[in-house]
Amino acid sequence: MGIWKGTWNGKTILITLTKVTNKYDNVYKYYRDYLIGKFVVKDANGLILFDNTNLPDENAKIIGIGFRKIDDKYSFIYNDPDLCSMGGYGRFNFTDSTKTKLEWKYSEDENILDTDCFYYGWAQDQRPQPLPNNTILIKQ
Repeated sequence: MGIWKGTWNGKTILITLTKVTNKYDNVYKYYRDYLIGKFVVKDANGLILFDNTNLPDENAKIIGIGFRKIDDKYSFIYNDPDLCSMGGYGRFNFTDSTKTKLEWKYSEDENILDTDCFYYGWAQDQRPQPLPNNTILIKQ
């Protein structure tokens, strides 16, 4: 799938989407193909805020679920054990026939923070935001 770039709130994200093929699913007991995503997020000054691009594929924080039958958008889950198990669900789809733009939508789950979490007690707008809620990703 390649590398995709988007911006939001003064941040830039580069997501590398890779197809995993013929991987056995231990839960559902079948082989499947799906996408994984690894990303780096930088602030407006180029400072790296989040980077999981060096993780092995089996530890990718974005895991594809598949295409939704209702609208043919690709669904994914996000889980980040390094951010107190922050997670959520999202979807993306091509916006043009050249397949160079993806519309990205993501919604973070409400999670109960343990007092050991480094951002426990922070206001919602002060907590880490590694993924945009809505953006257009451009193929690089």
